[in-house]
Amino acid sequence: MQIARNALTPDALAMLQTIARSGSLAAAARALNMVPSALTYRVRQLEDALDVLLFDRSTRQARPTEAGAELLKEGARLLGEMDAVANRIKRVATGWEPQLTIAADSIIEQTTVMELCEQFFAQDAPTRIRLRDETLSGTLEALTSGQADLALGVADLVSTSTLHSAPLGEVRFVYAVAPHHPLAKAPEPLSDELLRQHRAIAVADSVSRGRGVTIGLLGGQDVFTVASMQAKLDAQLRGLGCGSLPESMAQPYIDTGRLVVKATTAPERRVRVSYAWHQAGRTRAAKALQWWLDALKSPTTRAALLQRHRGV
Repeated sequence: MQIARNALTPDALAMLQTIARSGSLAAAARALNMVPSALTYRVRQLEDALDVLLFDRSTRQARPTEAGAELLKEGARLLGEMDAVANRIKRVATGWEPQLTIAADSIIEQTTVMELCEQFFAQDAPTRIRLRDETLSGTLEALTSGQADLALGVADLVSTSTLHSAPLGEVRFVYAVAPHHPLAKAPEPLSDELLRQHRAIAVADSVSRGRGVTIGLLGGQDVFTVASMQAKLDAQLRGLGCGSLPESMAQPYIDTGRLVVKATTAPERRVRVSYAWHQAGRTRAAKALQWWLDALKSPTTRAALLQRHRGV
């Protein structure tokens, strides 16, 4: 009988992930190019080594037991760490990262990000780019948790010995509603008491741990929470609620009369945002990250990331 440590190989963990994704041993066997009996035997060997039941076989589906679900979760983490080790080794050997993950806050203009990606791919670099959409605290968390290498649109950043940042720019917010919203014709400045009577549109913080942050909401106010700043804009254009929007994002709709800016009793909101990245000591960043850092030195690029939102 195998001991548990020897049974928990990368192949065994990957096999369990395939079974969970496929939903049945038969489907997993096809995906793995194995006969079902051979796959069943391997699963039973692993269960014997761990002395637990990993899958409930009372139906035709292979549903993870509580122990199986925990192993799947930890197995995914271990496989990810193994991949990270391999990636770091390749990075040291070639100077190019196998993958560069960029977390972009929903305040960032996506067209500019895509144009930068297009320019990067034109270099014929071997690095794969992965983009993550984040909001508020989640943008920084993606970086500090190691899920991203570069974060765009970070607010309230504290630099450390390995975490570096540079200013991206300042974002001015305006309070805006659709012309058919009840607040559009209300006398200004709009008081908190009046705003509290109307639904606010809020963007959900994408932070995975903790409660995140909430901005601009009043106690007792009805709230419609959406996933991104673009969705917030869409909701306010439809008159589903009210709230503050980045001026650059709202301006095309203000110009065409699809949004009406309203003064409130609250102070004007301006937010300074940065871009941030990991870099140990004084060593030069790996090649892909360095390309992006060089691109972000351009004032035109930084301005475009915050200001050049296009109307639809």
